[in-house]
Amino acid sequence: MAHKFVSDIAPGETIDDIFMITQPVLRSTTRGDLYIAMFVGDRTGKLNGRMWNASENVYNSLPKEGFVRIQGKSEVYQNALQLVINQISVVTANNVSLDDYLARTTKNVKEMFDGLTANLEKIKNEGLRNLIRQFLNDAELMKKFCKAPAAMSVHHGYLGGLLEHTSNMLEAAIRLFPLYPQIQQDLVIAGIFLHDIGKTEELAYAMAFSYTDSGQLVGHITKSAVMVSEKANKLAAEGKPVSIEIVDALLHIILSHHGQYEFGSPKIPATAEAFMVSYIDNIDAKLNQVNGLIENDQTDDNWTPWQKTLDSKVYKKRVVE
Repeated sequence: MAHKFVSDIAPGETIDDIFMITQPVLRSTTRGDLYIAMFVGDRTGKLNGRMWNASENVYNSLPKEGFVRIQGKSEVYQNALQLVINQISVVTANNVSLDDYLARTTKNVKEMFDGLTANLEKIKNEGLRNLIRQFLNDAELMKKFCKAPAAMSVHHGYLGGLLEHTSNMLEAAIRLFPLYPQIQQDLVIAGIFLHDIGKTEELAYAMAFSYTDSGQLVGHITKSAVMVSEKANKLAAEGKPVSIEIVDALLHIILSHHGQYEFGSPKIPATAEAFMVSYIDNIDAKLNQVNGLIENDQTDDNWTPWQKTLDSKVYKKRVVE
């Protein structure tokens, strides 16, 4: 039987299908009854799942991330669709088609990577070119870079999302350069390519999207800076050192690209190039999130539910055709 995708589920449907669950948590109601909260999803999106009148045995049988058969019903709660689960049983990965469950970019990965490398060839500074080649020549790293999501769920949260996000940012920057001739273009191009390179180690994406232990402990910003420093040190050992001023300027872009301390940024942008990368990063991330919310909202309401990461609802209605 064909899989019923999350995006096709309407309120009030009887559900009997295999889904991927993540982050199951055992909780208790105000009356002390146990229930299990979890995310239920496939490649088209995620829903909140709730199993009432649960037990510790059922909870302990569930994977932290993995496949289960769910029997239950869909319903709307606080303007959002969720699944109420009556029965749940574990299913091995051998019995499912992973392509149904792992979201991936709709764009051509090879074409995106070819376009990205062509844009990187625009870098004129010899030291930065050598540094970028250190990354491009790392075949295993580039394989991960092309496959990794850009985030767990907030933006570009799908296979190939990191490459798509980085490619979009580079294209946007190159179109903006003529308006701001004072910008050191080489630094911006290199900074965009490397600003999230640490996500190749921060995130795990073999079966479901999650954080690695190292990713939780260190985070992608620090990891990206460490990777750049390691590649720069390797070049220095080969007799091709990159100017310390250039390395510092590049590291500053990476360390400040989240823009604010409260967003996890170790530094605040203090150069024109860092400001440019930070704002382009935010634009691409926000628009990807907004467009995804509009595309995935199946209700007839003109507004999506409130989104904490945007601090707003999103108005869906198209007013110009």
